[in-house]
Amino acid sequence: MNVEQLYTGCLAQGAYYITSDGEAAIIDPLRETRPYVERLERDSVQLKYIFETHFHADFVSGHLDLHKKTKAPIVYGPTATPEFDAVIAEDNQVFQIGSVKIKAMHTPGHTMESTCYLLIDANGKETALFSGDTLFLGDVGRPDLAQKATNLTQEDLAGLLYESIYNKILPLADDITVYPAHGAGSACGKNMMKETVDTLGNQKMMNYALNQPSKEAFIKAVTDGLVAPPGYFGMNVAMNKKGYESFDEVLGHGLKPLKSDEFETVAESTGALILDTRNDKEFAKGFIPQSINIGLGGDFAPWVGALIIDVTQPILLVTDAGKEEESVTRLSRVGFDNVVGYLSGGFESWKNDGRETDTVNRITADEFAAQLHGNDGVILDIRKESEYAAKHIDNAFSKPLAYINDWINDINSNEHFYLHCAGGYRSMIAASILQSRGYRNFTEVEGGFNAIATTNVPTSDFVCQSKVLL
Repeated sequence: MNVEQLYTGCLAQGAYYITSDGEAAIIDPLRETRPYVERLERDSVQLKYIFETHFHADFVSGHLDLHKKTKAPIVYGPTATPEFDAVIAEDNQVFQIGSVKIKAMHTPGHTMESTCYLLIDANGKETALFSGDTLFLGDVGRPDLAQKATNLTQEDLAGLLYESIYNKILPLADDITVYPAHGAGSACGKNMMKETVDTLGNQKMMNYALNQPSKEAFIKAVTDGLVAPPGYFGMNVAMNKKGYESFDEVLGHGLKPLKSDEFETVAESTGALILDTRNDKEFAKGFIPQSINIGLGGDFAPWVGALIIDVTQPILLVTDAGKEEESVTRLSRVGFDNVVGYLSGGFESWKNDGRETDTVNRITADEFAAQLHGNDGVILDIRKESEYAAKHIDNAFSKPLAYINDWINDINSNEHFYLHCAGGYRSMIAASILQSRGYRNFTEVEGGFNAIATTNVPTSDFVCQSKVLL
């Protein structure tokens, strides 16, 4: 028996590959299936089952394409209603893979169909729990994503989650290995650990949600502090439940090279969003007007989903050479399948053709410190609220990037302001969005707060509520 975690950092997502005696199972596969198929062939094993822990909201699973390529059945837990052929397991139903067994444990709460899968070895010992979004390391799944589909409140779902965890998971042995679907950075929870594997015994000791004195206390603890989920979540759930275009076809039409004149024509005729995936330093030097910069080097796909929202939006890509396929692939992981081509030769070809370009007014942290000296400048800190609360520039306003569509209209277009994040990645995203909507009255700080903290600019950990976006 072999269990392998296939972890994708930018999505903070764990898929699982299990083999035993010539047979295999894959749990919560990513959208692109070629790596799985190649691995199955290399290991000379047959994929027997594709297990899904629930209808994922934060990414599009590869279950349908993997089923078409391997003929392995897709398995969901009780109450799941996919609009394609699948095995709907009964609670405690056992599936054989080689000499090991996997038992479906229905654990509603995060969603109604949420199911954990318990691995039982050849000797009958329960060895691992693939806990999906029911149990994370340091946290549990948020209970507010399935409200509209169920007509239940988040408190109702949290109550179901309590029953699932306290009655089904906590009675399991301490030495069981917990393999969650996500780690720190995922929007599916609020307090996840950076580690991606742990024992259930350790979680029983340190996970706040597993140490509540009552059901009422649990409900309060897991619902406290929840922020609104990203807007694209509902669209990803629909794709996972109803079906989607084959990834091979998405890659085919996304990898269409376009010369500058063709690129411009397609942009105008389709209303496509121009997405520039280069890093913030290169983007700042020059870009196609109206482009949005979300660099591949950061949390690319989650930020695309959070800020673009509509997965049907036509997209044209500007990338570094050789990064076209990676860009299309990572977009497809969160359901953005409507990439209609990329700029052949990248931004340099656009510039060399003599076409119009734009830049961002970016300064160094030292220049920022010099300009700020003796000047009550308006400063927008677009880091997360928790980062702002830990330490921030005196009198800076907290305007998290995730909420830019809420606060952008409050900006006074006649008043200059400074913009920064932690290191420059997020502030360049914000700068590109601001300029695409006509705002030019700002200066972005290269290196963000990390660089500013090395200057003499005064900082504080005091949080004035009037400075915080509520």
